[in-house]
Amino acid sequence: MIAPSLLRKFKVQLVGSAFHFSITRSFIKSATMAKSKYEYVKTFESDDKILPNSWIVVRLDGKNFTKFCETHSLEKPNDSRALDLMNKCATVVMEEFREISLAFGQSDEYSFIFRRDTAIYNRRAAKILTNVNSLFASSFVYFWKDYFANVRLMYPPTFDGRVVIYPTDANLRDYLSWRQADVHVNNLYNTAFWMLVLRGGLTNVQAQERLRGSVAAQKNEILFSEFNINYNNEPIMYRKGTTLLRKVVNAPAAKPRHVILPFHTDLFNDKFWNEHSEILGLKSPQVYCEPDLELKSLKLHDNSKEDRVNI
Repeated sequence: MIAPSLLRKFKVQLVGSAFHFSITRSFIKSATMAKSKYEYVKTFESDDKILPNSWIVVRLDGKNFTKFCETHSLEKPNDSRALDLMNKCATVVMEEFREISLAFGQSDEYSFIFRRDTAIYNRRAAKILTNVNSLFASSFVYFWKDYFANVRLMYPPTFDGRVVIYPTDANLRDYLSWRQADVHVNNLYNTAFWMLVLRGGLTNVQAQERLRGSVAAQKNEILFSEFNINYNNEPIMYRKGTTLLRKVVNAPAAKPRHVILPFHTDLFNDKFWNEHSEILGLKSPQVYCEPDLELKSLKLHDNSKEDRVNI
């Protein structure tokens, strides 16, 4: 014989369970119906999955940075603070995305080379581009004060971006050679142009007319004969851009550190690719050895990602 109190309790639990089951079943049914009704909109999304076994290049470029430089009174023809900030932003991106084996930057532009075997974001172009671009742009704003302590950021900068696919190693090398050639052409012109304006007293229009149709040798001659500037002695970062690579550095009384190192060197010839064969070979970062490197000058920081070394 079941006690009345226990029977009442059993009935309450039973009714409660039935009510909960009914509500849950109705909710699942409604959610399923809603999903089925509206899920068709996903068919409008384009399939932007990148072909496998191909190099993925994300190139970012500052939008209307001529105005940005004028607004913030950046030094001409080059402002090392701005270039260092760009390099910092690129380093942050490489720290976040370990699938990037190399980055190359110049002026207001940066290219990020993802390993050809990467599976990041299932190789979806839009996901890769938006994540790289947003992190780079936000880092530019976040670290601005570290490089322009006394210059107020008047408005947030904008970077456009694109994803380009290169199927072969030769295509990738040619791409990087093209971007580095652009460094030389633009920097030589800008150096001659701003010397004519800032030290030669010409207006912008007069300087443009003076340089119209000139070749590299003529620009070099203008710099040397009129302003006593040997272009080959200009800072190498201005002339060759910055290449960021992953390396391993051995520090005294410490375990090897994975770091991101800046290099300012030619990408045109085989020497670079032979010295850094891990890039095309898809190998682990090599140990970096600089003959006259003073380890005490290395800035090594313990963190959960990678350390950055400035040489």
